[in-house]
Amino acid sequence: MYCIDFLFSYLNVIEAFYWSYIGFTIVTLVGVYFTIRSNFYQLKVLSHPIRTIKAVQKSAKGGDGINPFLVYFASVGGMVGLGNIVAIVTAITWGGPGALFWLWIAAFLGTLIKYAEIYLGIKFRVNDERKGHIGGPMIYLQKAFKNKFFSRVVPVFYCACLAIYGVEIAQFTIVTDVLTDLVPVHRFVILGGMLAVTLYGGFGGIRRLANISTALMPPFIIGYISLCLYVIGLHIAVLPDVLIQVFVSAFTGHAAVGGFAGSSMIIALQLGTARAVYSGDLGIGYDSIIQSRSKAKDPTAQACLSIFGVATDAFICTLSALVILVTGVWKLPKIEACHAVAHAFSEFFPHVHIFMGVLIFIAGYSTVIAYLAVGEKAANWLFPKWGRSLYFLFAVSLFLAFSFLDQSQAMTIMGIAGGLLVLTNLSGIWLLRKHIVFK
Repeated sequence: MYCIDFLFSYLNVIEAFYWSYIGFTIVTLVGVYFTIRSNFYQLKVLSHPIRTIKAVQKSAKGGDGINPFLVYFASVGGMVGLGNIVAIVTAITWGGPGALFWLWIAAFLGTLIKYAEIYLGIKFRVNDERKGHIGGPMIYLQKAFKNKFFSRVVPVFYCACLAIYGVEIAQFTIVTDVLTDLVPVHRFVILGGMLAVTLYGGFGGIRRLANISTALMPPFIIGYISLCLYVIGLHIAVLPDVLIQVFVSAFTGHAAVGGFAGSSMIIALQLGTARAVYSGDLGIGYDSIIQSRSKAKDPTAQACLSIFGVATDAFICTLSALVILVTGVWKLPKIEACHAVAHAFSEFFPHVHIFMGVLIFIAGYSTVIAYLAVGEKAANWLFPKWGRSLYFLFAVSLFLAFSFLDQSQAMTIMGIAGGLLVLTNLSGIWLLRKHIVFK
């Protein structure tokens, strides 16, 4: 056990350095470039949702593939999850209120990074044998690099990282822990049940993922937003002071208070950016693989729809952060991130632990199966004949192994894998930037 702790102490340093300097710089520069080049295109899209919906409907007529709105909810199922409840809470409890500000910056710039990867995924997708499409970074990265060596090696490296990232050990572990605390049965029973439903949803293809996410996500989003708004409304008097804290500590850090040990600007920046990328899958490329299956023929239409997904994700992250900030829960010592929001709700709602357990299951499950479905696509691309079977064994092994480790260790692995994916994917997007059209 000492060896594992020693290993993760070094991995934590690597993750912190990457997201403090490399990851933040890459996401910021690419996002700023697309924002300036497009004349703040994300604001234009967000101000005309009806126009986007009509454009998607028009583009989908006569197309092959999956309904674009089903694909959209499959995408949202991967974005909107425990990252919005747990990861953002971790950013606040470790980095202070200022982490929320940097999450806003990363999310705002990230909307056009998301747009770019969806656009390229659809533009360069190829037909499969089932009247559908295959698209994503593994396809357009081949177009990005002119050198034959890099055009072959980079997509392989990307898919290997995505296969690791696709086994969402962090959220699987959190959901298992929450259900173990909630349901009076042995942990092994919970673990077995969670593993079974995860494999069913994740290995059923994008269409099954889309159907499950469409059924689960709207109730979760509506229910969770309602609870958050109610609690924030009860503390509306302190909200202005909290928002001032968010802006001030984003640039100055935050002193120790209560159970909070204090943080610097760099820590707030690193955690805010990393959690925005993790929660919204900004630059990861996962979303491009899913949304490339859309019936929509115009890359712009489906890519515009993805901007609303990032905005929804950032909005829910903001609500979670504000709930623990206005109630003061973020200052409490020794409270796990997965229980922080539930602790805040418990002061105002009876039996909230049951309700939050259900919400955390829905949020975590939809994300875990979305990642797993995409990871399987990556494995199949690497090994067309044995990819599915090998990935099944790989996923089961990782889910079981990390179920007995600390939640933070799983988050570290996801952070490093996500960092490599961002670095690889954004390199390809940058090389193909002239192919991306904003209209």
